[in-house]
Amino acid sequence: MILRHADIWQAIDQLAAEHGYSPSGLARRAGLDPTTFNKSKRIARDGRPRWPSTESIAKILEATGATIGEFVSYVGTVPSAGGAMRRVPVVAYAQAGAKGYFDETGYPTGNGWDELLFPEINDTHAYALEISGDAMDPVYRDGDTIIVSPAASLRRGDRVIVKTTDGEMIAKQLARRGARKVELLALNSAAPDRTLPTEQVAFIHRIIWASQ
Repeated sequence: MILRHADIWQAIDQLAAEHGYSPSGLARRAGLDPTTFNKSKRIARDGRPRWPSTESIAKILEATGATIGEFVSYVGTVPSAGGAMRRVPVVAYAQAGAKGYFDETGYPTGNGWDELLFPEINDTHAYALEISGDAMDPVYRDGDTIIVSPAASLRRGDRVIVKTTDGEMIAKQLARRGARKVELLALNSAAPDRTLPTEQVAFIHRIIWASQ
C-alpha cells in the first residue's frame, strides 16, 4: 500500500467521525492541541504537505480505543459510516459569536471553520458547534458536538441556537416565537430563561443532532 498524504488525513477524519468527534474534538480528547488536525495544519506555508506524527496517531488510537488495523482500514477508502458522508463546517461554540463566522443570512462563512464528516443531510448550510464547559449540563456536556440546521423548520419545544444582533450565541429551548418577542427556556436549571425582542434576534437555527 502506498500511503498518500490525503489518505492519512482522510483516515483521521473518518476515525473522528466514527467515534462522534470532529477532528479538533478528537485532538482535544487525545490530549493534543485542538488545532493539531485542522485543515490549516495539513499544508505548510510553502505548500509542502504536513504529515501527522506517529505520536499523535498513537494518542488518538488510545483515546478512541481503536486498533491500528481499524485506522489503516480507513486509509484510501471512501467514508461509509451511515451511507453517504459530507463535510460539515465546525467551530467551537464559544467562538461562534465572533465576527466572520456567519454571513448576513445566517449561513456559515469565512475560513475560521474546521470540518467534520457527517452522514448526508438535506441542508447544504448545516454546521456544527463544539460544546465546552458545563453551562448546558445535562443536555449538552463538555466535548459534545451538535449539528445545527438553518433550513429546519422551528416548533415550540425545539432546541435551538440563537444569535443576537450583538453577537451573543444562545443555546436554549424554544418556548414561543411571536411577532414581537422570542421566549427561550434554559437547558440548565441553574441558568435563566430568556425573552428577546425580535429586533435583537439575528437568527434562530434548530439543533438536529448531538454526539451523545
